[in-house]
Amino acid sequence: MQNDIQEKAVYNYPLNGNIYNEKPEAEATRAGFGHGLKAAGEADERVVGLCADLVESVKMDAFAKTFPERYIEVGIAEQNLATVASGLARAGKIPFAASYAAFSPGRNWEQIRTTICLNNQPVKLVGSHAGLNVGADGATHQMLEDIALMRSLPNMVVLAPGDAYEAEMMAAVMAADPRPNYVRLPRADMPLFLDGEVAIGRASVLRQGTNVALLGTGTMTYQLLMAAEQLAYAGFQAEVVHFNTIKPLDEAAVVAAAQKCGRVVTAEEGQIAGGFGSAVAEVLGERLPVKIKRIGVRDQFGESGTVAELWQKHGLDVEAVVNKISAFLNK
Repeated sequence: MQNDIQEKAVYNYPLNGNIYNEKPEAEATRAGFGHGLKAAGEADERVVGLCADLVESVKMDAFAKTFPERYIEVGIAEQNLATVASGLARAGKIPFAASYAAFSPGRNWEQIRTTICLNNQPVKLVGSHAGLNVGADGATHQMLEDIALMRSLPNMVVLAPGDAYEAEMMAAVMAADPRPNYVRLPRADMPLFLDGEVAIGRASVLRQGTNVALLGTGTMTYQLLMAAEQLAYAGFQAEVVHFNTIKPLDEAAVVAAAQKCGRVVTAEEGQIAGGFGSAVAEVLGERLPVKIKRIGVRDQFGESGTVAELWQKHGLDVEAVVNKISAFLNK
């Protein structure tokens, strides 16, 4: 089994050298994706962009200004966003369709299911402002259920880059992938900590350990890295594995981490019901049952507040993550 993960997962994945600084360099993940989308458009004239009246907010404006003839503004009509994108894909284009995650897939899930997934059209859905970090916009705009919604759809690939660098690289990878894709992007600036290659379906081991495996996706992988640093002072050597792909999940990496460490913790900025932690638990339940702790939002909606306040309330800040992992290890 150890050989399986070495063949697929990336060991000694290079990290940004500034991540442990007091104030690490930060950028909005959506901004990185915007840079990557423009580059993907320059590389392939089949790439087109669609948006639901949020072109600047979702950082599609650079693409729209560079390729106005390849940009479609559908207005506040998310169902149309999905169906028009599906039609463009059927006509041979590579459509990137962007809105807030609360509205796409939140409002147009049926159109995504029927016109995109059922027909297996390679539409690239961009759900921006996902998670709690929308902040003051409050519960209506804090999409916490999108992982569960999208990973249940046949043919759909579900992605959650850890930072702006990975999001920028991911745009080109998505453009080349022949399947429907969904990528969730947060709103707030996040520390830049990744510095390696990007691939769909391949986990990356960011830190090696033996006492517990910390499996993260999206914004929470950085939190786990910071938690692992603190846990080391308490004598726990934590392995940190980053999953930029929730579906198809790198099952070999999940099993190998569990086999190596014996205990697993997952972390995500969304509902744990049906989310990333559930996907990991499903794999381990069938292949290698071990003790597991899932960290995320537990059957609650968000609310207005700063990112720091909301993460603290829902136990996603580094201090809370460390305390939860410590309690789990000391049981």
